[in-house]
Amino acid sequence: GWRWVWRWVAGSEVSRLQLQWRTFAFALPQPLRTARGMLTQKRGWLLRLQAADGPVGWGEAAPLELDGPEAWEACRACLENLRGELAWRELELLLTRPSTPPCLAFAVGAALAELDGLIPPEGWLPAPPSAALLPAGAAMPEALDRLLRQRSSPLLWVKWKVAACCDHQERELLELLLQRLPAAARLRLDANGGWDRSTALAWAERLADEPRLEWFEQPLDPADQAGLEWLAAQVPVALDESLQRCPQLQATWPSWQMRRPSQEGDPRPLLAALQAGQPRLMLSTAFETGMGRRWLQHLAALQAQGPTPTAPGLAPGWSPPGPLFAADPLAVWSGCLTDQGALGGSGARTSGSNPASRLSDGPPAERPAAGMGRGRLGGARRPR
Repeated sequence: GWRWVWRWVAGSEVSRLQLQWRTFAFALPQPLRTARGMLTQKRGWLLRLQAADGPVGWGEAAPLELDGPEAWEACRACLENLRGELAWRELELLLTRPSTPPCLAFAVGAALAELDGLIPPEGWLPAPPSAALLPAGAAMPEALDRLLRQRSSPLLWVKWKVAACCDHQERELLELLLQRLPAAARLRLDANGGWDRSTALAWAERLADEPRLEWFEQPLDPADQAGLEWLAAQVPVALDESLQRCPQLQATWPSWQMRRPSQEGDPRPLLAALQAGQPRLMLSTAFETGMGRRWLQHLAALQAQGPTPTAPGLAPGWSPPGPLFAADPLAVWSGCLTDQGALGGSGARTSGSNPASRLSDGPPAERPAAGMGRGRLGGARRPR
């Protein structure tokens, strides 16, 4: 709902920030089966942070369904506590507290970054071509055939979800995939931590001389760091869930890292790292709305300009159509019918006849003015 947030600007001058949230939910066009379970929907909050002199910062807070209902409840509870008068420095402190859900820290940090003018004058960068995401199990061959028929470029990156079915079936599907995959393609195998060491070793031995293999993505449980290091001596290994479990690995893991900005907290450190040219960071989606996606695309574009460019994981085709996925955050915010109510445990009601676009407001608020928040970076800034 509406919260008033105060911060100090230039001595004793006070600028107040107005924080508004709206809940959303949408269903994926088809369920995504992974080693961690089935991903069928996404729900969370859109944040709108406005300075008294007009500029707007936008954010999106939405944990993954696979993280369980407790992750959503933790985010809801933290949002409910954003009441009263807070200084900018108190919002910054909120981002450093271990109890702050990472997805909420992303939303708040993104909004503050926009208000602080950290997006370059030329605006948001478009994303480079993405890797394709293939479903797990028996659905993979048909999806692969469709991808090969529809592709318009000789360059092709493919990510396949594995460790989601019996290993014998997946090994047979691997042989089919290798037969059909073009010679110039690049292959990523994402086990989501679902293999044990013996299974991972069998796959590594089969693919040891496969030139199209780019990496194994999180092949072992994040708790088995020794096993991941052992396996990385035999095939390229990229970490994903391990980085969520132990963020310190971001500074020490020598190979590739899967970075999901909307799930790992304040995006400003990652923005700075990519602007500085840090290598071997691959940007990956957590199925964001258009509001969060513009951050993902901008960061992916910076990665492509760096020393180790590679295709991001944007999962094309895995988000439904509708205003929630517009490029303009104002369209995301105001393009759906809304109802009013407090933060509930179930998300929001369906908006109109489109089940992919559910949206509900907090307490009553004025509708944002047209054009507000589109790249306007002047006005309020964080005190230096």
